[in-house]
Amino acid sequence: MGGVPQTSLTSPLVGREDELARLTGVLERARAGEARAVLVAGDAGVGKTRTLDEVAGRAAAAGTTVLTGHCVDLGDVGLPYLPFTEILGVLAADERFAAVLAGHPVADRLLGGGPDDGADAAPSRLRLFEGVAALLTELADVAPLLLVLEDLHWADQSSRDLLRFLLSRGVLQRPAGGTPGHRLALFASYRADDLHRRHPLRPLLAELVRLPGVERLELRPLPDADVARLVRSLRQRPLPDTTVHRIVERAEGNAFYAEELVAATDAPAVGVPSGLADVLLIRFEQLSETAQQVLRTAAVAGRRVGHGLLRDAVGLPEEELESALREAVERQLLVSADGDTYSFRHALAREAVYADLLPGERARLHGAFARLLAGPDRRSDSAAERAHHYRESHDLPEALAASLEAADHAQRVGAPAEELRHVEAALDLWTAVDASARPAGPHAVTLTLRASAAAVHAGELHRAVSLTRSALAGLGQDADLELAARVRYTLAGNLLSVDDLEAAYAHSSEALALIPADPPSSTWVWAAATHVTTARQVGENETALRVARRALRVAEELEVTDARADLLISLTSLEGHNRATTAGRERLLEARDLARRAGNAPVELRALFNLAIGCFESGDLEECLPWASEGLDRARRAGLLSSPYPREMRYLRLLVRYTLGHWDEVLRESAEEDTGQGPVVEGHALGPGLYVALARGDSGVADRAAALLEGPFDWMARMVAAVVLTDAAALRGDTEDAVRWMRSSVEALTEAGTRPTVTLRLAALALSAVADAVAESRRASDAAGVARWTDTAAELLADARWSAAHGYDDAPQGPEGRAWLARAEAEWSRVAGPVPDPAAWEKAVAAFTYGDAYERARCRLRLAEALLAAGRREDAAAEADAVRGEADRLGATVLRERLDDLVRRGRLTGTAPAGPGAAVLTARERDVLRLLALGHSNRRIGEELFISAKTASVHVSNILAKLDAASRTEAVAVAHRQGLVAPEHSSS
Repeated sequence: MGGVPQTSLTSPLVGREDELARLTGVLERARAGEARAVLVAGDAGVGKTRTLDEVAGRAAAAGTTVLTGHCVDLGDVGLPYLPFTEILGVLAADERFAAVLAGHPVADRLLGGGPDDGADAAPSRLRLFEGVAALLTELADVAPLLLVLEDLHWADQSSRDLLRFLLSRGVLQRPAGGTPGHRLALFASYRADDLHRRHPLRPLLAELVRLPGVERLELRPLPDADVARLVRSLRQRPLPDTTVHRIVERAEGNAFYAEELVAATDAPAVGVPSGLADVLLIRFEQLSETAQQVLRTAAVAGRRVGHGLLRDAVGLPEEELESALREAVERQLLVSADGDTYSFRHALAREAVYADLLPGERARLHGAFARLLAGPDRRSDSAAERAHHYRESHDLPEALAASLEAADHAQRVGAPAEELRHVEAALDLWTAVDASARPAGPHAVTLTLRASAAAVHAGELHRAVSLTRSALAGLGQDADLELAARVRYTLAGNLLSVDDLEAAYAHSSEALALIPADPPSSTWVWAAATHVTTARQVGENETALRVARRALRVAEELEVTDARADLLISLTSLEGHNRATTAGRERLLEARDLARRAGNAPVELRALFNLAIGCFESGDLEECLPWASEGLDRARRAGLLSSPYPREMRYLRLLVRYTLGHWDEVLRESAEEDTGQGPVVEGHALGPGLYVALARGDSGVADRAAALLEGPFDWMARMVAAVVLTDAAALRGDTEDAVRWMRSSVEALTEAGTRPTVTLRLAALALSAVADAVAESRRASDAAGVARWTDTAAELLADARWSAAHGYDDAPQGPEGRAWLARAEAEWSRVAGPVPDPAAWEKAVAAFTYGDAYERARCRLRLAEALLAAGRREDAAAEADAVRGEADRLGATVLRERLDDLVRRGRLTGTAPAGPGAAVLTARERDVLRLLALGHSNRRIGEELFISAKTASVHVSNILAKLDAASRTEAVAVAHRQGLVAPEHSSS
């Protein structure tokens, strides 16, 4: 018996995998004869109907009869049994159900109108209820039955009574004698936010959830990531990230709100879309006039307001105010919270109420709040609120003063993003306020410089450049020379952070030329310190050394301690004491202590970063982690986590953990650090996570790496993308693409004629693909191909050798560089002759012993190939066993698959893993299978293994194919028979 057609699905279902799994599980138990009911709760628009439509569609496709009835808001006078008469009407109109209906006259009675609810009708009413139960159970005997009741909060009294009977005495009752029960499930939805204290559904729900066959499922707001997926899926053309983030923020997990906001993105108006505003205001307009006035006043206050402040602003007697608040809370428009405060249940409801105010009413209420917040007991942390209310009440001088006060407070508490916002607000107001009414002290140029510094600390590097250029443009002809120099060296420093090196050097040169060295001044010292840094970046090391030594003497003379620290960091390399040496670290420690004593957190962070990276370059990986962690902790306390050096240290800490093989830690921390702020942050925070994803066979990793190249050029994002895309091309055998990515990336990363040290790694990765191409050409007797790719390999090897000899500060690269050079030389041995040289690969394996677990294992696989080609089968088998252990520990599925291929082709013995059938699945697939046997959804599997749900789905599909299973359940059963899953891991 087929299912009744369901509501058409107009939007994709996103983020409800766990809820669907739970409802599907209930259906499976119902099909086995265990009748169940689920009460599905959730706020309006959260996705109840969409979720039930999805599960109903799946049930119908599986042969379940699906019957849906809707409750309708008809006010105090409702139609009795409305959802049940709708269901019976559908049955009566479908000839497939004629035979069943003919035996149950109750259908005619309900369709013709039910009896009154009076006491005299009780026996007749009982027969009616029993008749409905008998009809439903007979339908369930013919085929499994799913009954869906929508919007139970609008159900009439008769429908509620019938539902009570069906669940307590009817369809959920198990027959006597232990025979199977009815193959029936009932899903009923209701709006949780409509259930005020006296709502008639509340006592019924409390009664029903105590029944053994009834459970409650709450659909909570969607996580932000799922809302973003939904928003992007609703448009064929991609929306800008800023638009997506704004919609996600405003929707607060509500799918309907998100859809409405997306639909309104093309409209010129701002605020709440009119259609959505009408929906949001319906409940507001049901309040008394007094309660509406209280909510209007609260909407002007913001999302949250204290009781006392609201009382003073609305001007009502305490009893009237409390009565109005109680009404708003019971109608679930306001929510009472700790600290004697109230907040709107949803921000969009506040926006709708606020937008409904008249302009004069809005300005008057803002003015009232501003005056109350500016009273004698005002707090410094209320300055931002005061600025907002003054601005909206059109009192611009007070708004300017409050904005500057708010910026000072944000600076004190280490909140640079907020400081930037308040300073920019002050700049917007500056020209609108008469000069005589402006606060004494700052002026437009110094305020703009302050904004640029806050932008740097907040990680808004391109915004910082823009602001500093604006400050430069604002300098008049008679500008103070020290201020002019300060603007230029600040601009130079900001240009360095966005990799515009030549422009940075030009502006720092101008700054140093503007202000004389005599008499000595701290401004000259900082101009010199900045010029030293820019000169080093463009290769003017002699100029940098000369200026740094002179500036250090002046800094010591003037006791400019933080500038002295900054100059010591620069001189560490300029005077030959590389940061990877003991002498270099001692100088860096001195610089850190000086910066800490001066309270200059950015310079202290520069010293800590150099200490950390110096350890990494010298191969002291474990020693690198404490320095990076200290730097991140210092940045956290100073509110500077988004500034450049902490981002570098975040990447470095992840890179060390990746190198040491702590891959699950890398994925966990990468997920925590993913703040979604664009490629600048992603390049640092997500890089090592992308390396792990590539090694674990994530099919989408190349697309994610390519996405890092969108937007303004960022050095780190380009470097991370280069590593991933070059390696990914090599792994899939696309030699042309591997070489292209290597060369284009090195060209893009090269500045002022200096090649980046990552050239060595990229050249070795590309050489791997070229060596494969040479081997393939030899097998095909393609002499032209061999010659062509051999020439390319020679060029790549030359690049690798040059880069190894010219690392940071033009010194030879450390242990990591030597290891990659050894691998490049070993790859060349595959190009130079038909048989690879085992000795070259043994040298590469030994070189990576400094700490890179994965690259060492990759070289051991090549060593096993070389040994096998040389006829040393036992040695090859031993290397293969070692590779297998490391690949399984890391979850490196790509390496494991290549190893299995080598073992199969080479017929190596003594390498089969324990357990029959275990060689069928990769290590990652065995991890997925273990969680599959526990009954986890793809989403849950992804969360457990730190992979995406999509990747988990791909692994599940591969498992089903390899085990020749038609379903997840069959795959688990096959795995049990083959010993791939321990019995205790199975689901109940």
